[in-house]
Amino acid sequence: MNKETIKAFIAWLETASDAEIAARRTLILNQAVKTPEGKADIKLALRLLDEEMLARLELGRVSKPK
Repeated sequence: MNKETIKAFIAWLETASDAEIAARRTLILNQAVKTPEGKADIKLALRLLDEEMLARLELGRVSKPK
């Protein structure tokens, strides 16, 4: 992915709902990619999705009163 695509993907991630992220993850996992560049893009997208979901889970855990 080029820098602009990554920026746009991260901007989308910041506003996407959990359901939208899950749907995008499924879409990405179902892609048939053969080139090394395509595989690297898939890995990057999945990593960014996972990081966002983990951050949201952690934020929810930390913000809950004890």
